[in-house]
Amino acid sequence: MADIRMRIVMRRALTEDICEFTLEPVVNENLPSFTPGAHLTIETPSGAMRRYSLVNDGTSPEQYVIAIKRESNSRGGSISMHEDAIEGAELLVSTPENTFELTEAKEYLLIAGGIGVTPIYAMGQHLARENIPYRVIYCTRSEEETAYLAEIKELFGDRLTLHHDGGDIESIYDFWDHFEEPKDMKVYCCGPAPMLEEIEAISGHWPEGRVIFEDFKPVEVVREDDTAFNVKLEKSGKTVRVPEDRSILEALRDAGIATVSSCESGTCGTCKTRLLAGRAEHRDMVLMDDEKDDHIMICVSRSKSEELCLDL
Repeated sequence: MADIRMRIVMRRALTEDICEFTLEPVVNENLPSFTPGAHLTIETPSGAMRRYSLVNDGTSPEQYVIAIKRESNSRGGSISMHEDAIEGAELLVSTPENTFELTEAKEYLLIAGGIGVTPIYAMGQHLARENIPYRVIYCTRSEEETAYLAEIKELFGDRLTLHHDGGDIESIYDFWDHFEEPKDMKVYCCGPAPMLEEIEAISGHWPEGRVIFEDFKPVEVVREDDTAFNVKLEKSGKTVRVPEDRSILEALRDAGIATVSSCESGTCGTCKTRLLAGRAEHRDMVLMDDEKDDHIMICVSRSKSEELCLDL
């Protein structure tokens, strides 16, 4: 995964908590194309690596456009982007990847919740351009918290269902009518976990592969019952304390120790590190069983012992 140095050429407030960023390459070059549902991995000003869905047309892009919600419990990603990623700032950006690919179907139902609209909006734009049958359901708390509201209304017209629940659990959208009878279509869903879990539960009788999910929330790196521990770095001789609310990777970064990382969600394998001593609590989705005794993914995993010794 190559990196591209890009400059923020425009910031646009979409809502009070959601900001759109338009990026262009620092050096004049042809940007890699991408398909609807693709994302970028960005090194944020805080040094954290975060994934954000692309919103614009990826056929022959001259820019990459993303929209980011400021999360109050941010671990260094969204707050850093909102506060420090000013116009003119340069960022390292990966080439686009797509794990939420829009695959061929006769028609589509696109479902978005909150900031999960970003890949859904890109998909809707593509289907509209190609004149392929589709409908969109977009759920938010209120009109004021609805990103791309005017653009989506204009583009999707009567294909769009907007729903605002006001944060009231009794007023959430009822998806059952859309899933009661399996249909010859594909459904793409992106949004908060409760919404995705509900749709997954009521669509279990649909044929496999017809209902596709992307959870935009990062992996649960830190949990309520986590405790602090030490990490001894064998090569440098340093010992770093990992607080209960930080990952090993974040603690090393906070201590000024350079590490290699990419996804920071336990899925890519970039930060795989040799474990020399101690008992790891593995939370990744990469390591094979025969690797878990002597390796650890430092972006998500923790320690079951008071100290881990790493080959760093």
